[in-house]
Amino acid sequence: MIKLDIMQPSLEKLRKFFRLEHENKYQNTAVIGGLASMLDYWEGEARADSVNEEVIQAVVARLRSYEKLSPEGRAESLKGLWKRIGETYPEANQKPKEQNQVPRQERSDVPVKQESKPQNQNPVKQNQHQPHQKQRPNPAPRSESVAGAKHSQTPAAFDSKLTVLQGVGPKNAESLAKLGMQTLGDMLYNYPRRYEDYSLLKPIQALMFNDVVTVLGSVQSVTNRPIRGGKQNIIELIISDGTGSLRISFFNQPWLLNRFKKDDMISVSGKIDQYLGRLVMNSPDWEFVEMENLHTNRIVPIYALTERITQKWLRNQMKQVVSYWSPAVVDPLPDTLKREARLVSLSEALTQVHFPDSQDRLKLARERLAFDEIFYLQMGVLRQRKDWQSVDGRRFTVTDNWVADRLANLPFSLTSAQQTALDDIRKDLDSGKPMNRLIQGDVGSGKTVVAALGASMVVSNECQAAIMAPTSILAEQHYRNFVNLLTGEKGFLNQDEIRLLVGNTTGSEKEAIKSGLADGSIKIVIGTHAVIEPDVNFKDLQFVVIDEQHRFGVEQRAELRSKGTNPHLLVMTATPIPRSLALTMFGDLDISVMNVMPVGRQPIATYVLRPQERERAFTMIRSQVQNGNQAFIVYPLIDESEKMDARAAVDDFEALSTHVFPDLKLGLLHGRMRPSEKDEVMLKFRDKEFDILVSTTVIEVGVDVPNSTLMLIEGADRFGLAQLHQLRGRVGRGSVASTCLLIPTREDATENERLQAMAVTNDGFELADLDLKLRGPGEFLGTRQAGFASSLKMASITDVKLIEKAREQAKNLFEKDPDLNQPEHALLAEAFQRFWNGTQSDIS
Repeated sequence: MIKLDIMQPSLEKLRKFFRLEHENKYQNTAVIGGLASMLDYWEGEARADSVNEEVIQAVVARLRSYEKLSPEGRAESLKGLWKRIGETYPEANQKPKEQNQVPRQERSDVPVKQESKPQNQNPVKQNQHQPHQKQRPNPAPRSESVAGAKHSQTPAAFDSKLTVLQGVGPKNAESLAKLGMQTLGDMLYNYPRRYEDYSLLKPIQALMFNDVVTVLGSVQSVTNRPIRGGKQNIIELIISDGTGSLRISFFNQPWLLNRFKKDDMISVSGKIDQYLGRLVMNSPDWEFVEMENLHTNRIVPIYALTERITQKWLRNQMKQVVSYWSPAVVDPLPDTLKREARLVSLSEALTQVHFPDSQDRLKLARERLAFDEIFYLQMGVLRQRKDWQSVDGRRFTVTDNWVADRLANLPFSLTSAQQTALDDIRKDLDSGKPMNRLIQGDVGSGKTVVAALGASMVVSNECQAAIMAPTSILAEQHYRNFVNLLTGEKGFLNQDEIRLLVGNTTGSEKEAIKSGLADGSIKIVIGTHAVIEPDVNFKDLQFVVIDEQHRFGVEQRAELRSKGTNPHLLVMTATPIPRSLALTMFGDLDISVMNVMPVGRQPIATYVLRPQERERAFTMIRSQVQNGNQAFIVYPLIDESEKMDARAAVDDFEALSTHVFPDLKLGLLHGRMRPSEKDEVMLKFRDKEFDILVSTTVIEVGVDVPNSTLMLIEGADRFGLAQLHQLRGRVGRGSVASTCLLIPTREDATENERLQAMAVTNDGFELADLDLKLRGPGEFLGTRQAGFASSLKMASITDVKLIEKAREQAKNLFEKDPDLNQPEHALLAEAFQRFWNGTQSDIS
């Protein structure tokens, strides 16, 4: 009989993942990012092990659809798949020699006694026959939910439903679930959204313009003031604290009229503005204040609320749970790590973050909890990197003379940043490991040239390259650039060896391209999603380029990679990524930064205009058109919206065409148009059939129109900095000096910090750092790591110092024990897995 220990390593690895998935109740958490994410490297390993190709394809097919199944469907799918494997490999049906697994102990909903006795009373409901008996936390049952976590000491009560708490019935539990709290453990990690420090109040009399403060006062009056002919309204409050009065304004929130009554005590938090010489606060955060808090002289936590839940009631429940259970929390971080990083204990952090004794202790608590999040994040991306590098990649070597010849044939010289990025790619291709590199460079920094040169290194070794872009317009642009750079008298490829494959490629041409890719006669294919269609197969795909990577989903990127065997991967983005975000979210990628613009590119002059200066902008547009140039007018909306006070493209297009520019040719472009319609409009604009293109943000990633020299962005305060910078990059593509005009929705938005920053600098990285501080990481992540935002409850992505500290500690630990198998890291392995269970990940 065949022994289990000679089963192919790739199948043994599959068995371990399936077993862990079973233990995790088929929640798709056995592998970071879900079971499908392991296919990137498992396929190559399986083929290296000579696993039957039909078995490999069966695994791929099942795991690709695994995420969409219910837990019951997943169980059936994995069992059926393993049965299929067992038909080809009988040894797969044998049980492992060593069964070290300990059966899971059932967790009790009510804790019992424990040797260590916290001094606080257990808030869990007591037995009615023993009303005065106090119960204490019990030494926790051992958890086997995570590989390596053999000695979990997490109290079982942390998994108890909230109805075990005194005063929490089914209805309250249902309301708390809306706030993300279903267990006692959830309550411990339900951090306050802010704090009121009643020991450091600022009286209204002492307020200054631009102060960002919290003010306490009693409501003196409430009025409703209609504006814009009654279509909108402002609720105005006057509050007083005895030293003075402050006007509070809420825009378009009519329901607040009945919420406030005279003499209600409220706290308001926001920025102090000025209107007609009086200090005001517009649309602040606010809370009703219990009178007893005014005299506590301490920092009071303010929690997020929902229907039927009051601040006072929730705070009392939190106080019970935190006081009693935070001392029972077992700290997963090793003592040596905490000493080196100067961190307080987890119990101390949880206690102080909810009910801080001082601002200093609150700061230490927040730092510890934020450190944990970044630390686990770093461990995860380091593990992703290790998984990616655990397989072999084809080695491609080119000589210095070969590179020199290629560069000599270019019609321009590379910038220093382009040269560095090219050197990085060359080293990656010669490393023996699959390249996994991100090139981030500003709009127009020359990323396409570097990608083309990288592809040529692979293609010159008789392999194939694929480039995927988000739109057919952009794909066509890349196609023309590749043809210009790599074919002709000075090139080494024929034009028919580079092909364009997009949605509107004719049927006969598609078939010819598919045939050429399958037999290897086509070396480079450039296209959109059409490149990853199931019937597109390559003879030997070894180089994959994904442009504007955040516009593609995880599955689409994985699909393109699966067309080859561990191909080298290059992803590109024109959105400059702040350093802190690159360290945190993209730690599994090698990053090349292209921050030097090619010779001849001029900075784009940017001006912020008031809404009443719109006629001045139209005059500048007309002047540019009369000089033979073209212009963009960009809007945040397609149609007018009652919910948003902003101009819209379709509505203004009619007015612009009829009244403002009746003698000029205008085109309209927006997201509700069919892809073919959008492409047609952009091509007509490029070919000068339109003088002005009226558009929404669909032009953010688009074709080069070197003749466009002016862009007017309406409702500019509705956009993030990264998006404004991307839009601005559509002009200034030629040698003529170009201009960008920004018009906000309202007069008082002219001083908007983001808009003023756009007027001051053309540096995309400087703007990206500011945008991260103002708007958070969502602007940069796209579809890459959707779960990160929800996983980071405490950490700030802008805290570079903390990120670097956590990254250093994670790297040190990872070098010693990457899989957290050592006994002293058992608790850490469990905490790490819990963190990543709620995080969607992708090896980009």
